[in-house]
Amino acid sequence: MQHENLPQIIDALSSALPPVMRWCGAVAKRLRQFNIAVTGKSSGNSNTDALTLADLSVQELLVAALRDGDPVLRTCRVEGEESTGDMELFNQSANLSIAIDPIDGTKQYRDRTGNGYSIIAHLHDDETPYYSLVFAPEMGECGTWVEVADDRLRCGPDDTQRTARQVLDELPDLRDQRDSEAKGIYLIGFQDHDADCARKVDAIGLQGRTSDEMNGSIYPLMASAEYAGSLIHSPNIYDFPVSMHIARILGGDAVWAHNRNPVHYRDLWMDDRADMLRFPGIVACSEYPDVNEKLCQLSQDWNQIRYRD
Repeated sequence: MQHENLPQIIDALSSALPPVMRWCGAVAKRLRQFNIAVTGKSSGNSNTDALTLADLSVQELLVAALRDGDPVLRTCRVEGEESTGDMELFNQSANLSIAIDPIDGTKQYRDRTGNGYSIIAHLHDDETPYYSLVFAPEMGECGTWVEVADDRLRCGPDDTQRTARQVLDELPDLRDQRDSEAKGIYLIGFQDHDADCARKVDAIGLQGRTSDEMNGSIYPLMASAEYAGSLIHSPNIYDFPVSMHIARILGGDAVWAHNRNPVHYRDLWMDDRADMLRFPGIVACSEYPDVNEKLCQLSQDWNQIRYRD
């Protein structure tokens, strides 16, 4: 699909988002240090309540940056994992959408068990991601970036001595720096069976890793070719498409395991339990077609329904 303003929108996003994501990372790191109860929240768990505040704060900043950036950004829709921010000021009927996950890796963030949480935004239509930006605030001394577009796959450490955009512009393009020996496969979404599914991936010659077993965020790990891909049950639309974007610009894809068809955004379902939009079924994603085929053969007959009650 052709989009008249696509280059201008990508330029606007690549200008507006990097500094704000860096600020959001600082906010998330600070909030993570405290137990903060939010008025109106009654989970009874201070970590969960603090996480909710972090989600809302980060998304508010990201939506505000889009609102106050180049006016061309308001020609897009905004899809946020949370409901906060002036999203109604954007074009709700637009073909192009900016999806936001203010804090991806919520369990690690909440439990303070790892450094793999990240802040994510990506631009897409009903088939294709066009621009993706990820910042993992606690991977490395100052955080780690991933930026994806048709003409770039950048990944590397942040450096607060320079502007965020300057850092991104100087990071190496990793499109030609691939390691076909990578075997790591990230698994999530299989409810209580993530570990069992990961061991089944081990048995076919790959290395299944659950969120508890993976050190870091999947997006830098895929971008740097340390991991070969992922196998996810009903991934959500706010974070997973970055993996799909990485795979596609490298000649791979994200495909439904039961039929091998490429994933698109037209058939989504609302997960009311998690209050988020999801792709249906089980999705294999890799830059390597042979890895996708192995994952599809393994999981094509697994239960396509996320919840069993």
